[in-house]
Amino acid sequence: QSKKKGLSFEEKRARMMEIFFETKDVFQLKDIEKIAPKEKGITSMSVKEILQSLVDDGMVDTDRIGTSNYFWAFPSKALHARKRKLEELESQFAESSKKKEALQKSIEKSKIGREDTAERAALMEELAALRQKKEQLKAEIDKYRECDPDVVEEMRQTNKVAKEAANRWTDNIFSIKSWAKRKFGFEESRIDKGFGIPEDLDYID
Repeated sequence: QSKKKGLSFEEKRARMMEIFFETKDVFQLKDIEKIAPKEKGITSMSVKEILQSLVDDGMVDTDRIGTSNYFWAFPSKALHARKRKLEELESQFAESSKKKEALQKSIEKSKIGREDTAERAALMEELAALRQKKEQLKAEIDKYRECDPDVVEEMRQTNKVAKEAANRWTDNIFSIKSWAKRKFGFEESRIDKGFGIPEDLDYID
């Protein structure tokens, strides 16, 4: 009896994004290492690697507060990061295709009335390298187009969810500021400056 096929790297990335989108919460690494295996079938040993790849791609935000690192992601930012990466890859792909066509024309022209030359050999070598680069870019573009169906559906509602999440965190920030003022007697301007909170922070209508 064959073993159940494990999740691919991209499937793990998509499922981890679901954790952030569904909860709209902020986590430490240890929290995700507990949630991911139980709710999303991602082994705890691979959580750190998957999470870091999402941070590197701009899909997940992270910040250090005190001695702890915190992670969060809003659907709107994840969607924009993925869109920017896709546009960048497609631009590279188009440029590679254009250069390949120009080289192909140069090679065809060099064949007319002459034997193989060093110039033609160099062009052939460059063309082969471009073909390989084109395939690599195509594979990477396909990777960024793939996404778990649940995440795709979540992305379609990105504006609504992002607005709710933003207002929820704005409310959390106001609550924490109020608590800090009562508990420690800090001035509001000092709290804003210490934590990088904009003075005009407000709810989104």
